This record gives sequence, structure tokens and C-alpha cells, in this order.
Amino acid sequence: MYMPYTTNPHLPKIRLDAVRLIKEGWSTRKVARHTGFNQSTIVRWSKKDIWHQKLIPTLSSRPHYHPNQLSKELVEKIIEYRQRHRRCAEVLHYLLRKDGIEVSLSSVKRTLRRYNLVNHSKWKKWHVYPPRPIPSKPGLLVEIDTIVDGPIEDRLYVYTMLDVCSRWAFALPFKKISTHESLEVVTQVRRFAPFEFTTLQSDHGSEFSKYFTKQLLAQGLMHRHSRVRTPTDNGHLERFNRTIQEECLSRIPRNLSVYRKEIPEYLQWYNEQRPHMALNMKSPSEAMRSY
Repeated sequence: MYMPYTTNPHLPKIRLDAVRLIKEGWSTRKVARHTGFNQSTIVRWSKKDIWHQKLIPTLSSRPHYHPNQLSKELVEKIIEYRQRHRRCAEVLHYLLRKDGIEVSLSSVKRTLRRYNLVNHSKWKKWHVYPPRPIPSKPGLLVEIDTIVDGPIEDRLYVYTMLDVCSRWAFALPFKKISTHESLEVVTQVRRFAPFEFTTLQSDHGSEFSKYFTKQLLAQGLMHRHSRVRTPTDNGHLERFNRTIQEECLSRIPRNLSVYRKEIPEYLQWYNEQRPHMALNMKSPSEAMRSY
């Protein structure tokens, strides 16, 4: 299996073993034939001091000098501005230019990364945002979210789902939320929904994790995250969350058994009878009959 030179995890040990063979009396040519490396490479390895080393690590191939590299004074100035203002690279670049210090934005970003002055978490999950499907018929785009209801000591969670095309909605209360509860909700909704699902869209909550995405893909469903700083991506469901809170949850006691009894009754009325301005005063069930 091919593996790049600098990332081969076995290479530091191979170097050490090769040098030890030379110390034992092997010639550099014999070691080269034995290991499969060039003889000049073995000669360079043999110049390493290995008496107090367990491995001979791979050294960086970064050049020691570049004609266009930043001066030491400019690097120190960038670090000084970072420590003083605690702002991002774009702001630091603006402040440096404002004070008459000419430097490119890419150089500021590179300097901050090189000196570990960037606050990006190594655990952060970067999502790919595929194009948002056009909800031309029921099931093509279904939004999912959670409502947090009540104080910490008496908190309940309500999973909500909404089909963007027909506005058909579903909700289910829980004592806690997690990836497993999210998958259970999807299973129940698919059992009751009068249409097949294609794409589910959620926010970046921990209950919609990578495991959630993998399980949906195994079921033949696509999972799309709403874009960061784009509240309109889940706008339809956010409006439904407000509606169910005003018309249902605020009028009943905060109790799991009560929620599980009252919410289905409300949803039946919402989906079968409640007129929607976006549907020309039709209910979601009436709107679905035209598809």
C-alpha cells in the first residue's frame, strides 16, 4: 500500500534500525539493498546520533529561508496586536493597515496559525452544505428541530418536524434529547406520514450528530444541516414551533403524559382543519391532495 514519505508511521523506526546495522558493521550499500532505500539516504541517516534516541523522527521539509518571508519585527507586531486586541485576523489586518503597517491578510492568518493564536477548536465539525432541494412536492424537504420547554429542573423537549411543501407537521415530547431519540422520532414520523421522505434538514445540535447522519443514509435518506448564520434555512419550522407553543403547549400543564395526550390531538386539528395562508387557506391534508 502506497504511503507518503513524511506520513509513514514506520519510517522513524526503519531509520533507527538502518543506523544500528551500520554500527554493527554493515556497509551502507548492504543496508541500502536490505532496506530498499538509496545509499546516499542511508549515509545521511548514519550521521544521526542515536545513542540516546528511540526513533529518528521525520524532520520538516519547510525551507529555512524565503526571500519574501515576513521580517521578525513584522511577525512580532502581528503577535503584539493579537495579544492586545484579541480579535480575528480580518480585524487585526485592518488595524495594522490603519496604523501604517503594510501586510497582507493571508500573512496575518498564516502567522496566527503558525504561533497557535487561532481559537478554532480541533473538535469542531465542518459540514458540507449541499444545495437546498426545492420542495416541489411533499417529502422532498422535511425540517426537524427541538423545542426546549421549561426551566432546567422541570424541562421537557419536543421534537418537531415539518414538510416544507405541504406544511404537514409532527411533534413528539421527550424527557431528554439525543441521537437515539432523534432516530426514534424519524422512525415514528415515517410510519405516520402520508408521503415518503427524501431529505431531512436540521440545525447543528448534538442530537443531529454524525451518527444520526450515517443512520439516515443507511435508510436511504439524505441529511442536510442548515447553514450557519442563515436563519431562513429552517424558517418554516421555526414558525411552526412558535405556533405549537402559542396554540397548544402554553395552554396545558408541563407534564410528559399530558403532552403525549394533547399534542397528537392538536396535530390532528393542525393537519386536517387549520387553514394556512401560505396554502391559500387550505389545511396541509387538503393541500396534499393536489400532488
